[in-house]
Amino acid sequence: MELVERMLKGDRVALSRLITLVESRHPSVPEVLKKVNPKTGNAYIIGVTGPPGAGKSTLVNELLGFFRKKKKKLGVIAVDPSSPFTGGAVLGDRIRMQSHTLDENIFIRSLGSRGSHGGLSRATKEIIKLYDAFGIDYIFIETVGVGQTELDIIRVADTVVVVLVPEAGDIIQTMKAGLTEIADIFIINKADREGAERLSRELKFMISLKTSEDNWETPVILTSAHEGRGIEKVVEEIERHKTFQTEKNLLKEKREKKREEEFSQILSETIEQRISEKLKGEEIRRIVDMVRKGELDPYEGVQLVASKLF
Repeated sequence: MELVERMLKGDRVALSRLITLVESRHPSVPEVLKKVNPKTGNAYIIGVTGPPGAGKSTLVNELLGFFRKKKKKLGVIAVDPSSPFTGGAVLGDRIRMQSHTLDENIFIRSLGSRGSHGGLSRATKEIIKLYDAFGIDYIFIETVGVGQTELDIIRVADTVVVVLVPEAGDIIQTMKAGLTEIADIFIINKADREGAERLSRELKFMISLKTSEDNWETPVILTSAHEGRGIEKVVEEIERHKTFQTEKNLLKEKREKKREEEFSQILSETIEQRISEKLKGEEIRRIVDMVRKGELDPYEGVQLVASKLF
């Protein structure tokens, strides 16, 4: 496929078009991913999650600047509908991000949360593959840390950064237990505000109660992303977590688990689709009609249908 070849040679326009194909669920997507898959497995994926208003976009924006100083190729996928990356930015945010949008080594794409019910859609995972094959070193996924996203982000990201703010109050209280389970790094942003030190102590206490399977000690970092304070420390901890996982072979295990989960998901969807197609057949429709009219017991009907499907 010509678009894939162009993308693999570094064509940004081709990458953008392939992402559009993925988002629109174009029939060519499985073929595209077949060609792309052998070129994946090199990008490091960083999930940035937390409640709305925590300053995740500003933080990601600052992280991009630090990683670019290291000459890294970067990608952003914003699946947070409130993120300025999705296009709903105030003018100041747009101006601040302009230096990155004009940088050929940074690719930013927003997905809103279309059809994903707060979780990460399959399109997100496939766009990660396109970014990876394109040669991007670090991929940032920005999400709202509520509901299904919390479960999804740990299945996708190599490092999960949870961003909180001192005044989040009740939101943090209800989320904290779950977030300590998924966070590899905690950030208390807008740390110049009242309550930052108290929240830091609470989080450190909760982390001390957690039994870690891999012995990673989750750091708590105070930042002020708008002023750029604490960002360098965040970069250091991301790199430290990456090294920690690589040395303990955890990254390899994570990647293998991801591939297995992807296989199971695609298999389930394919079987479901094929069954759905067969259920439209005339013979099976007759059985359904008999059940509907009360002429056939539902269990017996299911057994009859199953015998014809498998």
